[in-house]
Amino acid sequence: MSDLSDLNDLSGQIGLNAEAVALPAEIINAPDMPDASAAVPPVPESPLAIVQGTPLLTLPLDLYIPPDALEICLETFEGPLDLLLYLIRRQNLDILDIPIARITDQYLEYVELMRELRLELAAEYLLMAAMLAEIKSRLLLPQPPSTTEGDDDPRSDLIRRLQDYERFKQAAVDLDALPRLEREHFTVHAVVPSGFIKRRPPDVELPELLHALRDVLARAELFTRHHIKREQLSLRERMSQVLERLQSGESACLTELFDPSEGRAGVVVTFLALLELIKSSMLELIQSDAFAPIYVRRRESTL
Repeated sequence: MSDLSDLNDLSGQIGLNAEAVALPAEIINAPDMPDASAAVPPVPESPLAIVQGTPLLTLPLDLYIPPDALEICLETFEGPLDLLLYLIRRQNLDILDIPIARITDQYLEYVELMRELRLELAAEYLLMAAMLAEIKSRLLLPQPPSTTEGDDDPRSDLIRRLQDYERFKQAAVDLDALPRLEREHFTVHAVVPSGFIKRRPPDVELPELLHALRDVLARAELFTRHHIKREQLSLRERMSQVLERLQSGESACLTELFDPSEGRAGVVVTFLALLELIKSSMLELIQSDAFAPIYVRRRESTL
């Protein structure tokens, strides 16, 4: 601010000297005097703007600028500590050895500029200005001889506050650089169906049942033996044996219910027993897919 006032004083002095050395009109208008303007080359005007590489010296008559088209950007600070830290870092000063006089003058210039621009100043800016003025005055006073090594420096409290503020400011920058949920990462929400849909196994058709029977008969041929004494096979007894085997409610593979060692007669009796039990709704057949193994399970009502 002192430089601006000196510049104004200097311009005022130049104006007074120009009036003091002004020449009379008859000397200026004398015919023998050469034209000074003809000797001095014209100074090119600076363009108002450059549009697509072409300098614009005058404003067009039909130029229209919307009210919100222009915006003035100034340095913004979050508080007096932010302003002080900006002044220190801009000049590459050591935060542990702050030149209070220089920083105070720059801080007061900023506060005065804010007042001239009629910008609202928070009370904390004025409080910091008073604190800087106090520290500056304390440093100007003669200091008593040091008696202990831990004498307080008037700047110590300010330095501590600036260091804390710088740490928190850097921590905020580091946190902002981290990936943030709902900003860089998004959680996928899957809708779970309300009820579990139980898949009903497909019905077992008669051709598939006959195919399984042929497979069992083919394996029974391998165990066909000649018996001297033929045992009497009872259909009712075989039905009871099948029900006892499926008493626990667990399913069994259809082929496991046949005993190939009994020969063709035993396979036929077991197959007839299964048909009677299925017909009586005491057993049910289960097959997960086409051509898959067939399982036999006892119905729950008969357990």
